[in-house]
Amino acid sequence: MNNIIAFCGLNCGKCDAYIATKNDDQALRVKTAKLWSEMNNTNIQAEQINCEGCRMNGKKFVYCECMCGIRQCALKKSVETCCDCPEMDICTTLGAVTANSSEALKNLKKQ
Repeated sequence: MNNIIAFCGLNCGKCDAYIATKNDDQALRVKTAKLWSEMNNTNIQAEQINCEGCRMNGKKFVYCECMCGIRQCALKKSVETCCDCPEMDICTTLGAVTANSSEALKNLKKQ
């Protein structure tokens, strides 16, 4: 499994959009689109499930590229990950992720 850490500390290598893209797995795209549509009360199409990682060049899932406040902030501040930001410990946006993923916080602290 790839260990591609996003700005927030989540491991993109474990994300179904990343896995489906890397393996060109249409069945996983369909499954992920259905699940994410239900979870977010929206209509995500399988064709939208393409991502090469938050901090990588290339395709991004639309949420990650355009709507993720953490990614937008990190790009604006030109930090490699949130761990490089002096406001990391008080950031409420990042806190919403790390509160639900102790792995994300551990990944950031390893950076």
